[in-house]
Amino acid sequence: MQSYDHVILGTGQALGTLLGHLIPTGDSIAVIEGDRVGGTCVNTGCTPTKALVATARVAHMVRRAADFGIVSPEPSVDFAAVRSRMNAVRDNTGMVRWLEETENVTLVRGWGRFTGPREITVGDTVVRGKQVYINAGARPRTPDVDGLDSVAWLDNGRLLDLTEPPEHLVIVGGSYIGLEMAQVFRRLGSAVSVLERGPQLVPREDEDVAQAIREILELEDIDIRTDVTVRSVGPAEAGVRVSLEGDGVEETLTGSHLLIAAGRVPNSDKLGLDAAGIAVDERGYIAVDDHCRTSVDGVYAVGDINGRGAFTHTSVNDAEIVLDLMRSGSRKLSDRITVYALFIDPALGRVGMTEREARTSGRRVLKATRPMSSISRAKEMGETLGFAKLLVDGDTDEILGASILGPGGDEIVNMLAAHMYTGLTCSVFRRSVLVHPTIGELMPWILDELEPLE
Repeated sequence: MQSYDHVILGTGQALGTLLGHLIPTGDSIAVIEGDRVGGTCVNTGCTPTKALVATARVAHMVRRAADFGIVSPEPSVDFAAVRSRMNAVRDNTGMVRWLEETENVTLVRGWGRFTGPREITVGDTVVRGKQVYINAGARPRTPDVDGLDSVAWLDNGRLLDLTEPPEHLVIVGGSYIGLEMAQVFRRLGSAVSVLERGPQLVPREDEDVAQAIREILELEDIDIRTDVTVRSVGPAEAGVRVSLEGDGVEETLTGSHLLIAAGRVPNSDKLGLDAAGIAVDERGYIAVDDHCRTSVDGVYAVGDINGRGAFTHTSVNDAEIVLDLMRSGSRKLSDRITVYALFIDPALGRVGMTEREARTSGRRVLKATRPMSSISRAKEMGETLGFAKLLVDGDTDEILGASILGPGGDEIVNMLAAHMYTGLTCSVFRRSVLVHPTIGELMPWILDELEPLE
């Protein structure tokens, strides 16, 4: 048995934050990884996909050149060069070298399973830690669809391994991953169909936001179908056959490739948690308290696997909360304000409550909206799709939430989130003097249009 002060199981996005604090202490650290170092974000998530989003936007703007008085031919996509750029951006050799060359860190290659409360077996090696941090993330959910095992379907990882763009990409799932990749590959020249079983895209968002997103994507000739159920899939001469039903009507859709983007599930079922006595909830996420502590003393769960966030920034924040606890601090998961983005173009930035959540909160809620088409900077850039929506508590004058669908929406919500963390009122935010001409400068002014929710 090899004993360490700290054992980190998995190399997701909490890793760098944990190591940044633990390495300088001189404590002995083991990091266990059975797959590629860096987890989802670096290898198959944020880093490579946002590289593709950037490339796809360039192709889109070349096609729009005439809107700005520029004469340009239809762009020709060199997919090999696109992939080369993506792979260069997601190169992770620096992190691997850091783990391998840091004196008090041991990188243990292989899949780890608990064989005791703070004991993990990796192949023939048994690793024990005084403190253990489960950082093993989540994976794409495989839906129960007849015939799925008969076709070479793609998840978000295998999609990035394609060496040629799909002729017709059929996507099952109309949420964040599905929609980002729908727009990317449409802009790179693929025909794209999106199949969503719910009545709207991005089900967690408000209906007006979802409808605006749909209109944006349909303007780019993306075929979107909601309220449809995929009954079965199977091989076809052109690639894959998808049998679906909507409004009682059955039809068959044929595509060259099939992407399953139907959500994610935690990797907790692969870790032998029963042997350690580590509790999970009804969805399989590791149960944690407000400081990411599991049911076993000295064992923490951070990142997607604890079900308390599904983003890189929440994984990093989990690690910060654990480290703060070790310093006798007071940071808690329950103090965290929801903030995230959907990286279609234009992006959706979200912070705090949705309108739907606000309506059921029992508060007296005020709302203000402004279409991007009435914002000068958006018109100057020729980026007038989308809108901004802000929600305020009519009694406390707190900003409750915002949805910013438009140019820089993913950045603008960071400004609003920072203000919300201060606890200052909406009236204080209204007095802010912000740079002109920008989209963000209008956020305080929009608050002049607050009205009660109908």
